[in-house]
Amino acid sequence: MAAAQPQQPADPWSPAQYNRFKAERAQPFYDLAALLQPLVNKRVVDLGCGTGELTRELHLKLAARETLGLDNSTAMLAASKDFPAPGLRFEAGDIAKFEARGAWDLIFSNAAIQWLDSHEGLMRRFFDALAPGGQLALQFPANLDHPSHTLAAEVAQAEPYRTWLGGWSRRSPIFSPERYAEELFAAGFAEQHVRLQVYGHRLASADEVVEWVSGTLLTPFKQKLSAEQYAQFLAEYRARLNAQLGPARPYFYSFKRILLWAQKA
Repeated sequence: MAAAQPQQPADPWSPAQYNRFKAERAQPFYDLAALLQPLVNKRVVDLGCGTGELTRELHLKLAARETLGLDNSTAMLAASKDFPAPGLRFEAGDIAKFEARGAWDLIFSNAAIQWLDSHEGLMRRFFDALAPGGQLALQFPANLDHPSHTLAAEVAQAEPYRTWLGGWSRRSPIFSPERYAEELFAAGFAEQHVRLQVYGHRLASADEVVEWVSGTLLTPFKQKLSAEQYAQFLAEYRARLNAQLGPARPYFYSFKRILLWAQKA
């Protein structure tokens, strides 16, 4: 089968697949929100808002004057109509191109910035977009050394997948926690809190890890491959992952995330 030809692919994101582990995915949001200093009647932007359900919770919790949820997935944004609130709006947009000049009191992002290609200068860009006293709150995965992630890259480099993908592989932009602390300081933030947190998820079996990453990590592969190619890729990935993780029931899926909060002077 020939390599997939470059094209504008359909939106690979599935709210239903993503929400299969809704409670587990939501907990880091609540942990991140708990780091915020009091904010009332302020302007908030949520980068990578997804369906908007948690964006509305944030908007109401903060009694924000205005909250903008920004996402580039039409499928996810279609679900946002179910979560209306006064002062809350959702827009299609690429968070990689997000820029502003002192416009926001809070820049919030839950499990989204890992999709940006480069984090060089990112903290400075966020700093510039905040008003004086503004806050930055980011949460994103840092689980790159788990077999769920390493095996996806391994299969992508095997044939015929390497040919089908045109040699493409996903290279994570994630820094170490200490590097983010250094970047925040260099950007000019006056206060900060950066931590690596391990979330333990009790899944029925290792096979459920495949369902987990099908809603996130594997979406670029689904986007770049034809339906038939992706089905074969997924079957190969599933076989290798189950072989490595074993038959344990339940399976304990340890998942590392970075939680980051900072405030502009």
